[in-house]
Amino acid sequence: MKKITGFLLIIFMAGFGLNSIAQSFKAEDVLGIWFNEEKDAKIEIYKQGDQYFGKIVWLEEPIDPETGKAKVDDENPEEELQTRPIMGLLLVKDFEWDGELWDDGEIYDPKSGNTYDCYMKLEEKDKLKVRGYIGISLIGRTTYWTRTTL
Repeated sequence: MKKITGFLLIIFMAGFGLNSIAQSFKAEDVLGIWFNEEKDAKIEIYKQGDQYFGKIVWLEEPIDPETGKAKVDDENPEEELQTRPIMGLLLVKDFEWDGELWDDGEIYDPKSGNTYDCYMKLEEKDKLKVRGYIGISLIGRTTYWTRTTL
Protein backbone atom coordinates (compact mmCIF):
# COMPACT_ATOMS: atom_id res chain seq x y z
CA MET A 1 0.00 0.00 0.00
CA LYS A 2 2.87 2.38 0.82
CA LYS A 3 4.39 1.70 -2.61
CA ILE A 4 1.14 2.55 -4.38
CA THR A 5 0.64 5.71 -2.32
CA GLY A 6 4.24 6.78 -2.94
CA PHE A 7 3.92 6.06 -6.66
CA LEU A 8 0.70 8.07 -6.93
CA LEU A 9 2.31 10.94 -5.02
CA ILE A 10 5.27 10.97 -7.44
CA ILE A 11 2.93 10.98 -10.47
CA PHE A 12 0.85 13.78 -8.95
CA MET A 13 3.90 15.92 -8.17
CA ALA A 14 5.41 15.33 -11.62
CA GLY A 15 2.14 16.32 -13.28
CA PHE A 16 1.86 19.41 -11.11
CA GLY A 17 5.42 20.42 -11.98
CA LEU A 18 4.88 19.96 -15.72
CA ASN A 19 1.64 21.91 -15.55
CA SER A 20 3.40 24.82 -13.86
CA ILE A 21 6.16 24.83 -16.46
CA ALA A 22 3.73 24.56 -19.36
CA GLN A 23 1.78 27.60 -18.19
CA SER A 24 4.70 29.93 -17.62
CA PHE A 25 4.31 32.90 -19.96
CA LYS A 26 6.04 36.21 -20.58
CA ALA A 27 4.34 39.58 -20.90
CA GLU A 28 4.87 39.74 -24.68
CA ASP A 29 3.23 36.34 -25.26
CA VAL A 30 -0.18 38.01 -25.47
CA LEU A 31 0.82 40.17 -28.44
CA GLY A 32 -0.74 39.31 -31.79
CA ILE A 33 -4.08 38.68 -33.46
CA TRP A 34 -6.90 36.92 -31.62
CA PHE A 35 -10.30 35.62 -32.73
CA ASN A 36 -13.08 36.45 -30.29
CA GLU A 37 -15.11 33.49 -29.02
CA GLU A 38 -17.82 33.92 -31.66
CA LYS A 39 -15.13 34.12 -34.38
CA ASP A 40 -16.85 37.16 -35.90
CA ALA A 41 -14.05 39.60 -35.02
CA LYS A 42 -10.27 39.64 -34.80
CA ILE A 43 -8.54 41.76 -32.19
CA GLU A 44 -4.92 42.84 -32.39
CA ILE A 45 -3.29 43.07 -28.97
CA TYR A 46 -0.32 45.43 -28.91
CA LYS A 47 1.91 47.11 -26.36
CA GLN A 48 2.19 50.86 -25.90
CA GLY A 49 4.63 51.94 -23.19
CA ASP A 50 4.15 49.51 -20.30
CA GLN A 51 0.49 48.81 -21.08
CA TYR A 52 -1.40 46.49 -23.41
CA PHE A 53 -4.28 47.40 -25.70
CA GLY A 54 -6.44 45.66 -28.28
CA LYS A 55 -8.32 46.96 -31.29
CA ILE A 56 -10.65 45.34 -33.79
CA VAL A 57 -8.77 44.69 -37.04
CA TRP A 58 -11.21 42.38 -38.85
CA LEU A 59 -14.96 41.80 -38.85
CA GLU A 60 -16.82 38.94 -40.47
CA GLU A 61 -19.52 41.46 -41.46
CA PRO A 62 -17.94 44.93 -41.58
CA ILE A 63 -20.93 46.40 -43.45
CA ASP A 64 -24.28 46.99 -41.75
CA PRO A 65 -26.86 45.19 -43.94
CA GLU A 66 -29.53 47.78 -43.09
CA THR A 67 -27.53 50.86 -44.07
CA GLY A 68 -25.00 49.45 -46.54
CA LYS A 69 -22.31 51.39 -44.66
CA ALA A 70 -19.53 50.41 -42.26
CA LYS A 71 -20.83 49.20 -38.88
CA VAL A 72 -20.73 51.87 -36.20
CA ASP A 73 -20.78 51.92 -32.40
CA ASP A 74 -24.52 52.64 -32.27
CA GLU A 75 -25.03 51.00 -28.84
CA ASN A 76 -22.62 53.41 -27.14
CA PRO A 77 -24.37 55.39 -24.38
CA GLU A 78 -22.41 58.51 -25.38
CA GLU A 79 -24.25 59.95 -28.37
CA GLU A 80 -21.14 61.57 -29.87
CA LEU A 81 -19.46 58.12 -30.07
CA GLN A 82 -22.34 56.34 -31.79
CA THR A 83 -21.04 57.16 -35.25
CA ARG A 84 -17.48 55.89 -34.75
CA PRO A 85 -16.67 52.79 -36.82
CA ILE A 86 -16.43 49.37 -35.17
CA MET A 87 -13.44 48.54 -37.39
CA GLY A 88 -10.38 49.88 -35.59
CA LEU A 89 -12.32 50.33 -32.33
CA LEU A 90 -10.24 50.12 -29.14
CA LEU A 91 -11.79 47.11 -27.41
CA VAL A 92 -9.38 46.42 -24.52
CA LYS A 93 -7.12 48.97 -22.87
CA ASP A 94 -4.75 49.84 -20.03
CA PHE A 95 -3.67 46.31 -19.10
CA GLU A 96 -0.53 45.78 -17.04
CA TRP A 97 1.45 42.56 -16.76
CA ASP A 98 1.80 41.38 -13.16
CA GLY A 99 3.99 38.34 -13.84
CA GLU A 100 1.04 35.98 -14.20
CA LEU A 101 -1.71 37.81 -16.06
CA TRP A 102 -2.65 41.12 -17.66
CA ASP A 103 -4.72 43.02 -15.12
CA ASP A 104 -6.24 46.38 -14.23
CA GLY A 105 -7.61 46.91 -17.73
CA GLU A 106 -11.00 47.54 -19.28
CA ILE A 107 -12.98 45.85 -22.02
CA TYR A 108 -15.65 47.55 -24.08
CA ASP A 109 -18.59 45.52 -25.40
CA PRO A 110 -19.82 47.18 -28.61
CA LYS A 111 -22.90 44.91 -28.65
CA SER A 112 -24.19 46.43 -25.39
CA GLY A 113 -22.26 49.70 -25.19
CA ASN A 114 -20.95 48.76 -21.73
CA THR A 115 -17.40 48.95 -20.38
CA TYR A 116 -16.18 46.50 -17.75
CA ASP A 117 -13.11 45.99 -15.59
CA CYS A 118 -11.12 43.14 -17.07
CA TYR A 119 -8.15 40.83 -16.80
CA MET A 120 -6.62 38.51 -19.38
CA LYS A 121 -4.69 35.31 -18.80
CA LEU A 122 -3.11 32.85 -21.21
CA GLU A 123 -4.54 29.40 -20.52
CA GLU A 124 -2.41 27.94 -23.32
CA LYS A 125 -0.08 29.48 -25.89
CA ASP A 126 -3.00 30.09 -28.27
CA LYS A 127 -5.93 30.36 -25.82
CA LEU A 128 -6.57 33.61 -23.97
CA LYS A 129 -9.02 33.83 -21.08
CA VAL A 130 -10.70 37.26 -21.03
CA ARG A 131 -12.77 38.03 -17.94
CA GLY A 132 -14.92 41.14 -17.79
CA TYR A 133 -16.52 42.07 -14.49
CA ILE A 134 -18.16 44.77 -12.42
CA GLY A 135 -16.33 45.64 -9.20
CA ILE A 136 -14.96 42.21 -8.26
CA SER A 137 -13.93 39.48 -10.66
CA LEU A 138 -16.37 36.98 -9.09
CA ILE A 139 -19.25 38.84 -10.74
CA GLY A 140 -18.67 38.80 -14.46
CA ARG A 141 -18.35 36.86 -17.68
CA THR A 142 -15.47 34.89 -19.13
CA THR A 143 -14.81 34.43 -22.81
CA TYR A 144 -11.95 32.67 -24.57
CA TRP A 145 -10.07 34.07 -27.54
CA THR A 146 -8.04 31.97 -29.96
CA ARG A 147 -4.79 33.07 -31.57
CA THR A 148 -5.04 33.54 -35.32
CA THR A 149 -3.58 35.59 -38.16
CA LEU A 150 -4.94 38.35 -40.36
